[in-house]
Amino acid sequence: MKKVIWIYGLIIGVIISVHTIIMMNMTVNNKNFSSNDILGYAAIIAMFSLIFFGIRKYRNSYNNGYITLGKAFKIGAAIALIGSTMYVIFGLGYYYLFLPEYLDANIQHVLQNCTSPEELAIKSKEMAEFKEAYKNPLFAILISYMEVLPLGLVVAFVSSLILKNKVPLQS
Repeated sequence: MKKVIWIYGLIIGVIISVHTIIMMNMTVNNKNFSSNDILGYAAIIAMFSLIFFGIRKYRNSYNNGYITLGKAFKIGAAIALIGSTMYVIFGLGYYYLFLPEYLDANIQHVLQNCTSPEELAIKSKEMAEFKEAYKNPLFAILISYMEVLPLGLVVAFVSSLILKNKVPLQS
């Protein structure tokens, strides 16, 4: 079980980390960059879809085609946690070591999308508070986990529902 969890978790972690670093660079290097949060989260869900294959691999290769909902979710959640942890480590590491201007570029992008002076004033205050809070590494870590881990857990649960099988395969 641990081998499947580590393999699929590391694969997801590498893919999601590379994706994140590319997106961070695009935000900083292209002042006219227009992000699409829906598309971004859809890409993350697609990356986490490998959880399905990890659970299926364990069920079919190591458990004779049998797996309960709980066991499947445990495996999927562990895979999601490993992938999310890599996202946090590499995303924040890249931000702190190589791209400290990322947060300012991202805030500027958010403020450019404001449509009224009132909205701009409110968002400016919110972003200033967020930037101050982000100086605390614990806050940055928690926010980073909140960006991806819940999605991974949802994918793990849905995958578990699909893959659960209470009857072992007949040999």
